[in-house]
Amino acid sequence: MDDENDCDSSSEAGYSNEIVSFSHITAVATGWMLDFMFVSLCQRFKEGKLDEFNETLKVFEAISQTSSTKGKPHEKTLICAFLARVMHGKELDVKFEEEESVMPLMSAANLWSSLGHTVADESLFKDITILLLVQSVAVCMEKGQRSSASSVLRWFEKHQEFPQNLRVKLSTIVTQKDIYHSFLVSFSFSRLLKTIQSYLDTYLETNPSDFLIKTATKFIQSSSDMESLEEVASQDGSLPQLPNDSTQKEKKTKRKLLSTKFSDLWEPDITKNPRVSVRRLSKAELSQMTSKKSSETSVVQMKRKPPQKWTPHLDKYLKEGVKRHGQGKWSRMLMDFDFEGRTGTMLKDRWRVLMKTREVC
Repeated sequence: MDDENDCDSSSEAGYSNEIVSFSHITAVATGWMLDFMFVSLCQRFKEGKLDEFNETLKVFEAISQTSSTKGKPHEKTLICAFLARVMHGKELDVKFEEEESVMPLMSAANLWSSLGHTVADESLFKDITILLLVQSVAVCMEKGQRSSASSVLRWFEKHQEFPQNLRVKLSTIVTQKDIYHSFLVSFSFSRLLKTIQSYLDTYLETNPSDFLIKTATKFIQSSSDMESLEEVASQDGSLPQLPNDSTQKEKKTKRKLLSTKFSDLWEPDITKNPRVSVRRLSKAELSQMTSKKSSETSVVQMKRKPPQKWTPHLDKYLKEGVKRHGQGKWSRMLMDFDFEGRTGTMLKDRWRVLMKTREVC
């Protein structure tokens, strides 16, 4: 009889193993980990801690690239990519898109247009859209790059639904070079961050992603209660405190089982004042990444900005600018001509090249 029970239990165990495969378990556990990293990323965004945000983003990217999560980008992945662009919104050297002229907030506006289904409040969606459009121009104005601000307006007219009254308003501000205009102050970068935080709070409330957080909280609370009981018992003398094997093990030096370094696919390319370390890739790794470029990585991949080439029409602008204002008046030339985001220093260096090649006197 016992043998029959043993056979039944063993057959049930085998049947259970067949129903619940390890791959299914892995997929569920990976989903929980992605949810945990997503909530952590939202928290880092709210705190405004860029370094911690980038570190968390590395872990999220590493988990999202596992075999159980590959495929069509999940909406949480798109939200994380959107947050990354906003976090680097004031760093014009950072590139997230293939097109060199697309700055972080411009790329964020593109992604935001595809996240409309995640926003229940239509007015909130419109507010963030307008804030992204305004700040894409305002950041260029703050950096003293008026020509870049004009380029942003032209780019949005081609690639984004740009309200006519907003376009006229921003064009006037760019022409007047008024970086302290009341309109820009009203639609400030800090307001953009606060509005996105409201969106995240609503999204997390509608889409709970805190299973691991709740489980870890309960574990910590129960562990704290046990430690308190042991401490009280030790002081009363009613229960002797016996050596705990797990406690002894915890006192030993902990060994890191996993490396904290991940790939740089989610890290921006910063040519000035870099804040994120970048690992150089070998030719073999670079070739492999290029050949196996997935749809998900194309949404969030960033690349190093190549050197900008001077074209004949830009040289013509430079010559006309020197003829009109004289050498050294590079900032005035930037106001008269669109040098496609170049600075006064770049104009000065190019003029020296033209003089050395005897193209100008």
